Amino acid sequence: MSRKTLIFIFMFTFSSIGGFIPMIWGGSLLSLSGVLLSGVGGLLGVYIGYKLGSYLGL
Repeated sequence: MSRKTLIFIFMFTFSSIGGFIPMIWGGSLLSLSGVLLSGVGGLLGVYIGYKLGSYLGL
């Protein structure tokens, strides 16, 4: 698996999780908080995927 694939997997996963977090307090997936947390989750996923890829030597 390449580093790019790892980054995309983590970005998609963390973005999805960030988008679903507002549903805990009754928000919507398309609310402002849902969109913002989805973006934050995507950025966090890119960071974690990059760091993990460099740690694994990809």
